[in-house]
Amino acid sequence: MPNNSLNFNLSEPKIAVTSSSFGKSNTLREKLKKSFQNCFFNELGRPLTELEMVEFIKDADAVVVGTEIMTENVLSHAPRLKIISKYGVGLDNIDKNLLEKRGIYLGWTGGVNRRSVAELTLCFMLGLCRNIFAAGFKLKQSTWEKNGGYQLTGKTIGIIGCGYTGSEVIKLLRPFHCDLLICDIVDKSKFCIEENAIELPLEDVVARSNIISLHVPLTSLTKGMVNANLLAQMKPNAFLINTSRGGVVDQQALKESLKANRIAGAALDVFSEEPPNDQELLSLSNLMVTPHIAGNAQESVEAMGQSAIDHLISYFKNQ
Repeated sequence: MPNNSLNFNLSEPKIAVTSSSFGKSNTLREKLKKSFQNCFFNELGRPLTELEMVEFIKDADAVVVGTEIMTENVLSHAPRLKIISKYGVGLDNIDKNLLEKRGIYLGWTGGVNRRSVAELTLCFMLGLCRNIFAAGFKLKQSTWEKNGGYQLTGKTIGIIGCGYTGSEVIKLLRPFHCDLLICDIVDKSKFCIEENAIELPLEDVVARSNIISLHVPLTSLTKGMVNANLLAQMKPNAFLINTSRGGVVDQQALKESLKANRIAGAALDVFSEEPPNDQELLSLSNLMVTPHIAGNAQESVEAMGQSAIDHLISYFKNQ
């Protein structure tokens, strides 16, 4: 991709940055402005509603979008829109067929935040196994309970979805000498040989794993895939981790499993509704939560932002 040292004029295209996360980064704002003088940002500090999106991008030539849903209604009110540049990696908020129909180019780079997500996933694994989260919360409430859990080393880890992030998690697990089980819709036999992993059907991975970690996109095939039936197949001392998309997990079914202690615990970075409003779920002692920050390490934010900027530069340079 080209860098920001350009000798051509990109001042005319109007760039709308709907992602509040992108807009909060002074570094990314300045980088974008170096190439595009006519750009404006979502300053609300939250995702835009559909009506706000309509107003915000109605006369834009390009949009830098995060998790905001690009509905047909939104796009129908943006007749000048030529390119959507993705800040992040998930495409569940963008209908590629709809973009193709409208002649709108999609700028996207897969896996740009994989290390950031993989590191938080590893953090969840260690925190759940070693009882760090529960013990820390109890100590803050003046309860001294010395339960150190068990080591991550040597445990059986099930990776559901072994793309950019799932494979990165496996690489981080190398020093822990875990037994690695993989489930993916793509043949991962070569990768399994390289990483000493075993590829199995979903039900077998779930039944055999001490920790199940989800790294799949949200599609018609994966929506609600972790339901009551699948949770019932997990070991009673197993943990579930989701750093992919909230809609992959049936949250009500997970809540019931956690309340009944049918599984040992879970860690969620993503939710079916964000921010989540199920206080009963959030208050469960065997659930650890974070506010969709897996891919938002500082280095990852800058990498995702630079990727989005590079796609804009490349597109308009070639027009």
